[in-house]
Amino acid sequence: MNSEHAIEIAGLTKTYKASGRSPEKHALKGIDLAIKKGSIFGLLGPNGAGKSTIINIMAGLVMKSAGTVKIWDIDIDKDPRQSRAAIGVVPQEINFDPFFSPTHLLEIQAGLYGVPKAERRTEELLRLVGLETQSESYTRALSGGMRRRLMVAKAMVHNPPVLVLDEPTAGVDIELRRALWDNVRALNARGTTVLLTTHYLEEAEELCDTIAIINHGQIIAHAEKEALLAQIDQKEIVFRLDRAIEKMPDGLERFAVQKQGARSLMCRYSPGEAAVGEMIALIGQAGYGIADISTSESSLEDVFLQMTSGHAA
Repeated sequence: MNSEHAIEIAGLTKTYKASGRSPEKHALKGIDLAIKKGSIFGLLGPNGAGKSTIINIMAGLVMKSAGTVKIWDIDIDKDPRQSRAAIGVVPQEINFDPFFSPTHLLEIQAGLYGVPKAERRTEELLRLVGLETQSESYTRALSGGMRRRLMVAKAMVHNPPVLVLDEPTAGVDIELRRALWDNVRALNARGTTVLLTTHYLEEAEELCDTIAIINHGQIIAHAEKEALLAQIDQKEIVFRLDRAIEKMPDGLERFAVQKQGARSLMCRYSPGEAAVGEMIALIGQAGYGIADISTSESSLEDVFLQMTSGHAA
C-alpha cells in the first residue's frame, strides 16, 4: 500500500444473496478507493448507493464478498482487531444510555477499547466538541446537536487516526451543523483523517478537499473538489447591457444566448470553450455597452446531479 494513504480499498464487492421474495443484490461492484492521510474525504451518493455498506465493512459489521480493505496499512482480514482500533465510526443513529453523563459514557467507551486510565482523554475530548459544561449532565437532557457532538467524542476515545462520519448532521439545524463542521476541522487540523458521507452537498463542498461519488455500487467520480467542480458541462453567464435590447446582436445565436428581461442576455456555456471574449466582442459590435457581467460557478449539486442522472442501474 502507498504510505500516503489512510484507507485503501481495492476490488471491494458485496453481494447479498436472494432471500424469500428479495432477489440477489449487488450492493458494491468492485470499488477502488484510496484516501490520503490528513484529508477530509467526502463520499457522496443517493440512498442505497453503497456508502453505508463500505463503512460497515470497514468497521467489521458486514462481511465483504471480495476485495481488500486496508486501514492505516492494516488489512481488515489479516488483523481485524488492529484495523478496528485504527478507525472511529460515528453512525447515523444516536445510540447511548440516556441516564449516563457524557463523562461516564466516554470512560466506559475508553474501557471497552482497553485504553489505560492514565491515557484517557475524556476532559480533552469534551472540550474539543464543546461539551465541557455538560460533562456531568444526563445525556437525555442534551439537545440533538450536542448528542451528535458527543457521538464524535465517543468515536475518538481510543485516538484513532481515521474518523468516519456517516451522515453526521442528518436532522440537525444549520447552526448546529456549522458547530459540528468546526469540530471536524479541529480534529483534522490535529492530524485526523476524516471520511464523511453526507446527503448535504453544501456540507461536502464546505468541508472536503477530495470527493468521490458512488451510484449503484460503483464509483463514478473521484477527484479533488476543485477538479470535480470543473467537470460540470455548463456554466452560466449574464451580461447586463447599458440600455434595453432592441435586437439580438448578430452572431450570438450560435452560443444559444437568450434574452433575460429588457436589458440582460444569458448564456450557458462549457468552461472549456473560450467563448466569453467572442460574446463580448459581438455585443460591442452591435453598439451595446456592457454595464455588468455576472457568472454563477458550478456547485457540487450540479456535478452530483449531472453524474448520477447519467448512470442507470
